[in-house]
Amino acid sequence: MLEISPTGFTLDGRPLRLLSGALHYFRSRPEQWPGHLRRLRAMGLNTVETYVPWNLHQPLPDRHDFAGAADLGAFLRAAADAGLYAIVRPSPYICAEWENGGLPWWLPAGRDVALRTADPRFLAHVDRWYDTLVPLLAAHQTTRGGNVLLVQIENEYGSYGTDRAYLAHLADGLRARGIDVPLCTSDGPEDFFLTGGTLPGHLATVNFGSRAGEAFAELRRHRPQDPPMCMEFWNGWFDHWGERHTTRPAQDAAAALREILEAGASVNLYMAHGGTNFGTWAGANTADPVTGRGYQPTVTSYDYDAPLDERGAPTAKYWAFREVLAEYADGALPEPEELPAPLARRRIELDRSLPLDDVLDGLSTGPVHSPVPLSFEELGLAHGLVRYRTGVPGPRTDHPLTVEGLADRAHVRVDGVHRATLERDAGHEPLPVAVPGPTAVLELLVESMGRVNYGAGLGDRKGITGVLHNRQYLHGWTADPVPLDDGTPGRLPWGAAAPAVADAAAVPAGGPVPAFHRGTFEIAEPADGHLALPGWTKGYVWVNGFLLGRYWDRGPQRTLYLPWPLLRSGTNELTVLELDHCAAPVVHLGPEPDLG
Repeated sequence: MLEISPTGFTLDGRPLRLLSGALHYFRSRPEQWPGHLRRLRAMGLNTVETYVPWNLHQPLPDRHDFAGAADLGAFLRAAADAGLYAIVRPSPYICAEWENGGLPWWLPAGRDVALRTADPRFLAHVDRWYDTLVPLLAAHQTTRGGNVLLVQIENEYGSYGTDRAYLAHLADGLRARGIDVPLCTSDGPEDFFLTGGTLPGHLATVNFGSRAGEAFAELRRHRPQDPPMCMEFWNGWFDHWGERHTTRPAQDAAAALREILEAGASVNLYMAHGGTNFGTWAGANTADPVTGRGYQPTVTSYDYDAPLDERGAPTAKYWAFREVLAEYADGALPEPEELPAPLARRRIELDRSLPLDDVLDGLSTGPVHSPVPLSFEELGLAHGLVRYRTGVPGPRTDHPLTVEGLADRAHVRVDGVHRATLERDAGHEPLPVAVPGPTAVLELLVESMGRVNYGAGLGDRKGITGVLHNRQYLHGWTADPVPLDDGTPGRLPWGAAAPAVADAAAVPAGGPVPAFHRGTFEIAEPADGHLALPGWTKGYVWVNGFLLGRYWDRGPQRTLYLPWPLLRSGTNELTVLELDHCAAPVVHLGPEPDLG
């Protein structure tokens, strides 16, 4: 068992410095885990760290999923096979730039339930989840012959609250369900964070990207009994749509790593391998986490400028870190195995097209009628699109139309004519709308982006809360929810599809024309690739029915990573939902990423 003293860790009586790297099993494919983990070992690490996202494993209140990319047990066994111990940081909250910080979308939030507190209504959900998760995790502890030697209680709680009763409930719940290895917390290295997020009797660790000496001095001031450990050494960073791609020079990061190790500390590289926010799992931040204002959705890639790139190949940072870590290794490091060559460049023509208007009724789980517009959550929709419709009574002259509570983007039509594309927190002017006849049909096609994963915006709700025409609320709504998930392409009536037609105009005169497009491509053997969509605007990409994620021409990300396990020898199917417009229905497949 791992023992803790002010000077460090021992395992079964032998000194052990934790040289760990974060690799999230849910951000790569299971077939890739063994190779990724062996390359971590070859970099000089002896431990792998992962979060456990509650919302991945419990997508609905009555459904649990621990198969495929959600097979936590298989991942921990693969880590052990690679010669790595494991640090596990389970839910309820993980942040991680992950959808809703790992909290399920179906949890009540706000006044109904106070998230991340000792509110009995929240704890009841947590306890039921722990009843399923913790026994599985406990079976992999070092005390039972496995490789898990440290488990986190909650994540950066000092950045959120001060409810010690909540933290104690989580710690007690882990212990009661079989966790007997040490428990820990992780927070920023300031008094504000460390006094709010730690728990007496359990290891406190700190998170930072530089100035290790200052960080460990602050930790020592508050927790002299704990050894120095950086649970998140931020060696790179993540990106938001519409912002610049973030990188950190390899030598700068390596120098900061050396400072940590020269201080005698243990470390966890965040990230060692970043991976991908497949599907709709990318989260979002806010420009002001205190108020939750200034919505910043995260891109599909979670490359993080990590030592292993998105597909798991060593980068310059990998070799710089390996040189530092080799000085602290027990012996010579194994050479990292090479990845197979990626796919060669090719052009994929999408030759069939289905306008969204033609298939929306068939894809919808509605219609649902209500006096006021219902949220995605009230409609039972995790992510996707909702078409909201109502009538505006007339005749009446121009009056301003205002959409309240938009989350996150909407096409607005009046009597079938596109009038505006609105975005959350964009500060749009009210839209003048006249009704010359007895009524006008107002339609909003609302798309959800990631739910906020950090700060006051946690518990994000999607959809709209109301629409005003002048000072008058519009009532009598019909909602058509459309899930966007791995099953979407299989629900489409491709037999009725028309040949795809290039849109020569930069922006169609009648406004956006959302449509699904489909094509096929041939490969001899599966290999990694990257999909570029020049001339496309905003939407979603599926390969062989798997939802790769979102694309958006505002960047910085310009390509989507295509992992080899999703492909098959022979014919492969590519489906794109373009929400705005594309200049030509062509996608480029190539060997290299473009993250901006």
